[in-house]
Amino acid sequence: MRSIRARVLAAVLGLLGAAALLIGALTYRGVHAEVEALFDYQLRQMALSLRDQGEVAPAQAAALADGQLDFVVQIWTADGRAIYAPRPHAQLPLRAQLGLADVSVGGATWRSYTVATPSRVIQVAQPLAVRRRLAAEAAWRSVWPLLLVAPLLGAAAWWGTMHALAPLERLAGALRRRDAASLAPLPESGLPDELAPLVAALNTLLQRLAAALDAQRSFVADAAHELRSPLTALKLQLQQLKRAPDDARRAAAVEALAGGIERAARLVEQLLALARSEPGAAAAPLLALDLGETARAALAEVAPLAAARGAQIELLADEPVWIDGDRAGLQALVRNLADNAVRHGGAAARVAVRVRRDGAQAELCVDDNGPGIAPAQRAQAFGRFVRGVGGGQPGEGAEGSGLGLAIVRSIAERHGGHAALEESPLGGLRVRVRLPGGAAAATTPGDNP
Repeated sequence: MRSIRARVLAAVLGLLGAAALLIGALTYRGVHAEVEALFDYQLRQMALSLRDQGEVAPAQAAALADGQLDFVVQIWTADGRAIYAPRPHAQLPLRAQLGLADVSVGGATWRSYTVATPSRVIQVAQPLAVRRRLAAEAAWRSVWPLLLVAPLLGAAAWWGTMHALAPLERLAGALRRRDAASLAPLPESGLPDELAPLVAALNTLLQRLAAALDAQRSFVADAAHELRSPLTALKLQLQQLKRAPDDARRAAAVEALAGGIERAARLVEQLLALARSEPGAAAAPLLALDLGETARAALAEVAPLAAARGAQIELLADEPVWIDGDRAGLQALVRNLADNAVRHGGAAARVAVRVRRDGAQAELCVDDNGPGIAPAQRAQAFGRFVRGVGGGQPGEGAEGSGLGLAIVRSIAERHGGHAALEESPLGGLRVRVRLPGGAAAATTPGDNP
């Protein structure tokens, strides 16, 4: 049974049915016992009313002998001689027991009350079957109104349950009628206390979903805009190659075209890296790895660019720093930071990459001697496609796509860490990334900067 309505109705109707049966049974037994007690009282009163009479008057004897009377009166003398019996009866009790007693005569049971005086013994008896029939009829008359009310109570319970669940039905109907593109919040006023948290959670989810879709639409629009420029440049460079009048200009056009292709390929690669690091993307399994070795492998990929630009890259990783992370993602993080530092350092750029433990965390610092970023502009430097902020070059500068720091922040947050921009001892920019350490990183505290 999956329906809440069916379960609530079954529970309520079951409880009502059980309560009706219990109350009916208790009422039946109580009324039955009270009627039996009343009959016993009548027996006693009849016997006591005849106790002090000398003789039974003819009129009274005629009334007691009425065949429609359920009571039978017998009177004996002190020595046991019967002095009164109202009418011939096949099953009259022939012996007396003082007080109330059940007497069996000829297969029938009689309820009797006997009282004794110095001169006589008076017994009043009534068939037990008659008493029980009358008591049962009185008990049923007290129970049947409850049986009539029970269905009405069931109908009222059904109506009350439907009325109580009506807000849930209205909420479901409002959601069914919504357009697939509608992410407006649901109304929260006038809701029951039990339903309000659900609607609040749905509104929070819709808000997050709207923000995610807005970010996705913005990302797609920005990506399309960013791709348009290098593709346009490639078309122009290709036209220049076709129009080159001599080998020298043709070689220059080929070199420019190769550079454009490289930049376009790098932009596409960074777009894919950013998409893989976004929240909601399929998460790669986290493995125990040494952050220093991961940084060394990433720097090896940047080494050709550094050599071509005359830049120096130094890695400081004196001891293993173990973390639980995605190797490909962390390599992309280090590669983007080192690539940015090399590109922004200009001629004779110096880049220092340091990996160490800092308490229970792992820390990665990348310093360069480039122009840096003004403190007031560092917050926006982690945005997508941000280039040329202030005196420095956030992201990847004018020659890049502006995605480098966005990728770094996304990967760091996906690992439960964060990235920050600071002044570098080398005179340029320092990017400090803190990540949760693994078991080895948490056991040995490192030195603080």
